[in-house]
Formats: sequence, C-alpha cells, structure tokens
Amino acid sequence: MLQLFSRLFARQTPPPAPMPPLNVPDPVVIIGDIHGCARLLDTLLDRIATLAPQATIVCVGDYIDRGDESAAVIETLMARPQITCLAGNHEAMLLAFLDDAAAKGPRWLRNGGLQTLASYGVAGPNADGTRPLDRVRDDLALAMGDARINWLRDLPKWMQTGNLLITHAGADPARAPQDQDDRDLMWGHRDFMAVPRSDGLWVAYGHVIQDTPSAAEGRIALDTGAYATGRLTAAGIHGDSVDFITT
Repeated sequence: MLQLFSRLFARQTPPPAPMPPLNVPDPVVIIGDIHGCARLLDTLLDRIATLAPQATIVCVGDYIDRGDESAAVIETLMARPQITCLAGNHEAMLLAFLDDAAAKGPRWLRNGGLQTLASYGVAGPNADGTRPLDRVRDDLALAMGDARINWLRDLPKWMQTGNLLITHAGADPARAPQDQDDRDLMWGHRDFMAVPRSDGLWVAYGHVIQDTPSAAEGRIALDTGAYATGRLTAAGIHGDSVDFITT
C-alpha cells in the first residue's frame, strides 16, 4: 500500500512546453556551410536575388576549407557587406593557426586547411622539414593580407531576429544568446540536440551535415555538405514560414 501511495503522489516532472511558432518580422535568408564552394555560392546568391530580393542574407560560417575555392568565397562575401557573416569553427581554426602555427596548424591542416592554402597559392609543409609550419603561416598571412584576416577576426558569433537565433553550431539551450560561450556557438554544445530551449527561441545552424535540411522542434538545420554533395542550402524565413532553397 505504501508503495502505491508513493507512486500516486510522487513528484512528476512536467513535460517541456511546446515550442512557440516562429515569429520573424522581416524576411531573412540563411545560408549554410559554404566550405570553399564559390561557384555554388554564386549560384545560390543569384537564386536568392530572384526569389527574395528584399531579404536580409545571413551566412552561418565555415566559408573556408575542404572545397577548392576558399579564397574566392572570402572575396565574394567581403564584396557584399550587406550580407551578415557569422564565424564558424573553421575560421576559428585558421585564425588559431595564424596565431600559433606549430601548436594549432596540424589540426587545421587535417580538417581541410590544405585546400585553403592551395586556394591562396601557398604550399603546405613538407615531410623533410625544410618548409616548417611557421613559414607556411607567414606565406599565408602575406597572401591573405591584413584586410581579409581582420575581416575574419571581426565576424560576429550570433544574430537574432524575432524569436530566431542564428549561430554556426547550435548553442547552450540553458543560456540566453548574450550569455553564450563562443566555443559553444562555433563547435556546438553537448545539450543542443537533446534539450529543448525554454525561452521560445528557435535556432538556425550549420556545422553538422544533414541528408536534407529540416525545421522541427525549434531547430533549423542547414548544412547539406556542399563540398561533398554539390548541394548548398539556404532557408528563407518570414513570419512562421520556412522555405528551403538548394543548389
């Protein structure tokens, strides 16, 4: 009997509140991870200009690495200051390499940095040690120039419009946008996919390759692996509607 009463009166954890609908007051188009695919970016921007000419365009980061046209992607985006560009973890790895080549270079090179070097006409390190990482770093810094490097350093980590938070890799669901850790925004938080937010914010993000883009349970996933699939994806969002545009 005591066990019965304990089950009847045990404190129950309330189910999470349902996500409110999206409420984005002005049209916005969010582009997923570009990863050195300049021609796909040009194609997608042309389609956006036709389909949503008045929309604000936001890119979620990872402009470089893996694809062969990183330098051209940066030139395209820098030439369009009306596009809001957020920082991704691949930009963070490149900047870490520029700041500390010996310690941070190997990780970046393993994750697509060699393609970025090649796009700037810079050779990577060689096996016999006659071209050390410090020299590679110096050559890349010279090829990129201060304007491009400073552009990368100044990229914001997040943007909010209405109840939509836009980041590169999701966010800590327990923290408000202004209280997020930069690493969580660029690399992802362990609870992002498992724990719903309680503040009513939807999150649009890239970073994790999806077979198809999706908008569900407060999350809008945009990375369709452009460098591997040839599909660069954007989401056009206004009010509570989400429409995907894919090359």
